[in-house]
Amino acid sequence: MKSKAAIQVEHGGPLVVEEIDIPDPGPDQVTVRNFASGVCYSQVHQLRDPGLPRPMGLGHEGSGVVTRVGKDVTHVKEGDHVISTWVPRTPISGLPVSRPTGAAFDGRPVIADGDVYTWSEHMVTFADKVVPMSPSDPTDITCLVGCAVLTGAGAVLHTANVGRGQSVAVFGVGGVGLSAIGAAAVAGADPVIAVDLADRKLQFAREFGATHGINALNTDPVEAISEIRPGGVDVAMDAVGAPVTALQILRAVRQGGPRADNQGGTAVLLGIPVSDVSVDLNELLLYQRHYCGSLGATDPEADFPLFLGWVREGRFPLAKLVTDRFPLDRIDEACVALEEGRILGRAIVEM
Repeated sequence: MKSKAAIQVEHGGPLVVEEIDIPDPGPDQVTVRNFASGVCYSQVHQLRDPGLPRPMGLGHEGSGVVTRVGKDVTHVKEGDHVISTWVPRTPISGLPVSRPTGAAFDGRPVIADGDVYTWSEHMVTFADKVVPMSPSDPTDITCLVGCAVLTGAGAVLHTANVGRGQSVAVFGVGGVGLSAIGAAAVAGADPVIAVDLADRKLQFAREFGATHGINALNTDPVEAISEIRPGGVDVAMDAVGAPVTALQILRAVRQGGPRADNQGGTAVLLGIPVSDVSVDLNELLLYQRHYCGSLGATDPEADFPLFLGWVREGRFPLAKLVTDRFPLDRIDEACVALEEGRILGRAIVEM
């Protein structure tokens, strides 16, 4: 079967929409007709990465319907609506290794980071990258559960274990940051502080549960956080990955000190780092602060139904997170808009 997909044929080359060949699924694979896909900044990084193989399929959060299943696949069947994600259903040790799915362009294997390439009309992928959802769930906005929501909400629930009454600051309020803010609000955190460089994004974050907004262009966000929460917050998250924000989240969390019952706050890195930084280790040791990364910290089969339940109950405004929509043949415009900061929440591509 042939299907249109957005691919990069050579490093440094343009992102193009071309026909690729989709084979029958293998024993542990499924074929999915995609409904929609999110446009994540990770794909911008991938397009620039010379170390990734080409031709490269892109997009790692999607919604679709299963059209064929391999003989060993049992958790989904033909006709099931699914969410596609780069996070496997079963735990692995270390980073995921991209595997050839069988898709090809001009006779060359199409390789996709995380085995999914949701910027496509159809894809064949491994069954451990799709999770069933109810046919009553929306077929478009649910694609964001596959990355933006699982990354932000997973960090809140599982990495930082945010509880009722804890204070949280989120640096960078794009799709991941807004999902973290929304999950913190569901968890009962207070205050929930949004930090960004654009007032319109800070105002938008209030619709997801932010109680305060800090424009880091106008003030030192660490000092501003201390004014809201004297001594610092319990949890600070960096959904940007810039050197300055990676260090600010450590300074933004509260200090602890000696004794087992005197732990400091937790800084969580979510955004992909663009360069290394130097950390004063005394900021960790002397104040018993914690600094960690969070990489898709969810159990898809357990957490996706939880997140979708929040949406049905009106506790998480997933529909508001989608602020821009593009057809597949305008995917390059979506990428440019994202790089230029013109996407308020998250853009999606509709097939």
